Amino acid sequence: WGGNLILRIEDTDESRSALSYQVNLLDDLKWLGLNWDEGPEKDGVYGPYKQSERLDRYSDHLKKLIDADLVYPCYCTEEELDEERQALILSKRMPRYMGKCRNLSDPEREALAAQGRKPSYRFKVPQTSIEFNDLIRGPIKFEGEAMGDFIIVRSNGMPAYNFAVVIDDHLMAITHVIRGEDHLSNTALQIMLYRAFGFEPPAFAHHCLILGKDHAKLSKRHGSVSVGEFRRRGFLPEALLNYLGLLGSSFTDGREVFSQSEMIEAFSLERASKSGAVFDEDKLRWLNATYIRSLATDDLMMRLKPFLQESGFQPKTLDPQWLKNVIETVKDELTTLADIGGHIDLFFDDRYEISSDAKHILDTANARKVVRSFSKYLADATGSPQEIYIAAIKHAKEKSGVKGRDLFMPVRAALTGKITGPELDKIFVILGKDSACKRLKRADK
Repeated sequence: WGGNLILRIEDTDESRSALSYQVNLLDDLKWLGLNWDEGPEKDGVYGPYKQSERLDRYSDHLKKLIDADLVYPCYCTEEELDEERQALILSKRMPRYMGKCRNLSDPEREALAAQGRKPSYRFKVPQTSIEFNDLIRGPIKFEGEAMGDFIIVRSNGMPAYNFAVVIDDHLMAITHVIRGEDHLSNTALQIMLYRAFGFEPPAFAHHCLILGKDHAKLSKRHGSVSVGEFRRRGFLPEALLNYLGLLGSSFTDGREVFSQSEMIEAFSLERASKSGAVFDEDKLRWLNATYIRSLATDDLMMRLKPFLQESGFQPKTLDPQWLKNVIETVKDELTTLADIGGHIDLFFDDRYEISSDAKHILDTANARKVVRSFSKYLADATGSPQEIYIAAIKHAKEKSGVKGRDLFMPVRAALTGKITGPELDKIFVILGKDSACKRLKRADK
């Protein structure tokens, strides 16, 4: 649409607005490559960008509604409201505020205030239907009488979400609000406020929610749900963004790998799904591995450094060319960046261990013949590591009479302690003859 993205920090709920949350949010957005045109760290004409710094604007607009007799003070306590909710539930009615304070007289309000009760302010919901056209879901209708008068300013003076966003969206000239379908009922409340102020509402589009494999709304019980968690687990921002772009959308050409610019070009609300999108981490892992394989080795090395350190390796102490060779060798084995520790350790003799699966492979007469003949050839072999490996394999084949998988699996098990991994010749070149000899002797014990 050729518009601008404005980042606003909605921090009026103090219990969920710690500074660390805001720092993490900005960091995660930048990591994903979702750059805003205006907002924190990028001043423009619509600041300030924290709602806690815009309280004067909310006070001014509250006064307008008070003067128009469209709101009233509510002195109900949390306990009283909870009792009302429970009573409605027991009577099998939809929980909503029943308007206890709507028609209080001035003396009644003064008496409640004298008790030390601080009022919140509620909007007088009109007893008419609220209709709007959703850009994804089409015509939507809510009945006002079923909603109840809702709080727009809390008793501590802080604006409620639905009140603050209407004012901010209007003052910031927001044209499109695209969000999850769980906000549909909020949209009805917000449209009431737009009408009360005489503001033109933006266009609304409510996309599907992300679901777990059990088709329940995605939550922590399903595993990682935050950008930061996926980042710490070694997922690439390009892969995560790509996968999220695929959820709830359909692309006509059947492709699954998209760059950010390609996703922007292909984006259309007409392709957005109305039904929930199931989050499939296996699919995300496949995408992540695809992106890892596409990275230039130098780029991958930079991204792997923190994960190498977490695995006990200090990249600064490793020979750069040696490390580059290792990464090029194991690159295709990585699903996430965090996998690097389990693959690079096979190149260090002090971390070499023979797995139970590898021991099972080695515990046969043919396997012992292969390992011993391979090892015997290495003892006096000369030439480049690549030449030595090729000749040693040929020698082991001739002496043992074994070929194919039965030839290569014992060599792999002996050299790496594992039964899967990168190409054997590449591993041998990095290990070198001396290290290979030590491992072969250990495997033959």
